[in-house]
Amino acid sequence: MKRPPAVAGQFYQGTASKLTQQVKQYINTNAVKEHAIGILSPHAGLIYSGSVAGEVYSAIAFPKTFVLIGPNHTGLGAKVSMMASGEWEIPTGVFSIDEKLSRRIAANTPLISKDAQAHTFEHSLEVQLPFIAYFSKEPSASGGLKIVPIVVMSASLEECRLLGEGIAKAIKSVIASSVERYSVVIVASSDMSHYVSDDVARQKDRKAIEMIRALNPEGLYEVVGRERISMCGYLPATIMLFAAKALGAIEARLVKYATSGEVSGDYDQVVGYAGMIVK
Repeated sequence: MKRPPAVAGQFYQGTASKLTQQVKQYINTNAVKEHAIGILSPHAGLIYSGSVAGEVYSAIAFPKTFVLIGPNHTGLGAKVSMMASGEWEIPTGVFSIDEKLSRRIAANTPLISKDAQAHTFEHSLEVQLPFIAYFSKEPSASGGLKIVPIVVMSASLEECRLLGEGIAKAIKSVIASSVERYSVVIVASSDMSHYVSDDVARQKDRKAIEMIRALNPEGLYEVVGRERISMCGYLPATIMLFAAKALGAIEARLVKYATSGEVSGDYDQVVGYAGMIVK
């Protein structure tokens, strides 16, 4: 099946030409490309979070496949849902799902359900695709770039560990069995604090960012709960960190942080956005 765009014309421009121009304004052409294992990227409307997402995607070497992990905002589908086959479409491109990797992930992570329903209207992964489409057209990008979309409604810390380590095992297995060069980047899609003052957002988000910098998934999960940080994708971020550590990650850095107040001018009720690279 082909999953059509659900938020084109809402979260981002709805035509190919306008979307290309919109994304282009957020690209840093001077960024040095790094070989990332995972990234944290926001998923708000591009007018608010595009500058952060653009900095992150500008700074990574593009892989053969992106594993996209995001929060389930709609409540549809299973607790942890993976669209295991088919295609995703946005105005600037069509992405095939990496079925070889999705099969390995399903085999290694029983917590994941093969479920397309959860993805029907969910925006958290779709909003990553305009940036992926933009860079996938560059000569240096891997040909035939594919995706594996996963959304998470709920998970305990232990379930996050099992999910992350299962995804990492699947990635290692596919890399080992591939004749051609094969690489994967895991994207954790998340906005940070929601609808608090700019000062509070920055204070709270710093605590979560420090846990990611420290490659501490347990600490991230705990601090979000203890400090009541309204980081909608902390579960995907926790899963990404467990996976990245299992894949040999040794450092993480903050590429850019911003809040919606910088665009809207309203600093009393902001949403925070962090872009990070794990390698």
